[in-house]
Order: sequence, then C-alpha cells, then structure tokens
Amino acid sequence: MELLLGFAIATLIAITGVGAGTLIAPLLILFLHVPVAEAVGTALAYSAAVKLVVVPVQIWRRQVEWRTLAIILTTGIPGVAIGSLIFQRVAHNTANNLWLFLALGIMIAVSSAWHIFRHFRPAAEPAQRTNSPKWLALVMLPIGAEVGFSSSGAGALGTLALLGLTPLDTRRIVGTDLAFGLCLSLIGGTLHLSSAGLNSGLLINLIVGGVLGALVGTGLASRIPVRTMRLALSLWLFVMGLQLCWHALA
Repeated sequence: MELLLGFAIATLIAITGVGAGTLIAPLLILFLHVPVAEAVGTALAYSAAVKLVVVPVQIWRRQVEWRTLAIILTTGIPGVAIGSLIFQRVAHNTANNLWLFLALGIMIAVSSAWHIFRHFRPAAEPAQRTNSPKWLALVMLPIGAEVGFSSSGAGALGTLALLGLTPLDTRRIVGTDLAFGLCLSLIGGTLHLSSAGLNSGLLINLIVGGVLGALVGTGLASRIPVRTMRLALSLWLFVMGLQLCWHALA
C-alpha cells in the first residue's frame, strides 16, 4: 500500500506539478492513519527526495533564477525553522491534535483553492507584473513557517508570491519555486527528524515507489491533458482539506 501510494503521488506530481507536501500529508493521515506529527515530518522528507530528482533538471534547463532564489531563501529558511519548532511544541501535547488537524486542513484547503483560482484566472504577462524584492522576502517568511508547520504551501503560495512580485516568466517561476521548496523541505525534514517526527520505514517505501512514479509520470506528462487533471486533483485536495477540518471539529 505504501509503495503504491508513493508511486501514485510521484506520478501526479510529475504530471501536474502539484506539491508533494500538499498531497502526501493528508493521504497519510486520512488513509494510513499516521499520527499528524509523523505525517508532516515524513511528507517533508518525501518532498525533498522527489525534488532532488526534479530540481537538477530545472537547473540544467536554466529555469532557476538564482538571484530571486537567494532573496526568498534569506527569509524562507528562518521561516521553516520557526514553523518546525512551533509544530514540535504543539505536537508533543496530544491535547493539541484538534488544532493540528484544523490548521493542516485549512492550509491544504487554501493551497488547493489557489490552484483552482489559477485554473480560471491565468497569470498576467511578465511585463504587467511588478518587481518587489523587499516585499517578496517579507512574504516568504510566513510561507516558510507554513511549510515547516504543515509541509504544504511552498508550491501554491510560493508560486503566488513569485507571480505577483517578480517579472519572471512561468518556466522560471516553476524552476525557482521548486528549488525553494527543495531547500525548505531538506531543512524542515531534518528538524522534524531530530524530534522523531518521521516514520523512516514508511518513508523508504514511499520513496521507492516515488522513484518509479516520477519516471512514469515524466513519460505520461506529454500525453495527458495536464490542465484538466490539475484542476481535478486540486478539487480533490480541497475536499480532503475540508475533511481534515471536519475531523478536528467533530
């Protein structure tokens, strides 16, 4: 089951570009009944493993804007450290599980809602967008904190920030955001590992399946209507986010 899950998620990531952290955490919680603390730590480590395969390709294609990446990492890295530390404090108290479910559900619902919004509202042309490196650095602090706390957000919210505050074209936005997500996942996963917020056996099975899934998804990407599939996946994730919120409230 774990191998199949890792395979399916990596295939979807390769085809649609939807973030690994947004996908894996709710699936581990809702379908495999993994504790929230382990699910978030495992999701961050799995996300890093998948992006370690993808990001070198983006670098080879020159789709990473290094100056912009440096700007967003100056605040994103402290943000993910802060988010991870806050999560560890909350997760150690089992009475706080209600709030963890609620926070995770809200974050996933917001991230998937952004993907749905982008489907019906395409991004503006680069020439029409502003270049605000100071604001970009500022907004990446809470985005990094969200990644450390919930494992999600680097893909959807990071892309939103780059779209609104840089003149980069879509290809470089994707490449830069993937590199940003890789760095945050590596740091966040390491911090969660230090607090035992990681299921190593589960992670290995997910990664083994994920490597095969990434290869299959890369081959299928040019044959499948990605835009339609991304919308369907985002709608499903939105429902899963609401389901996590319902678990918390019920």
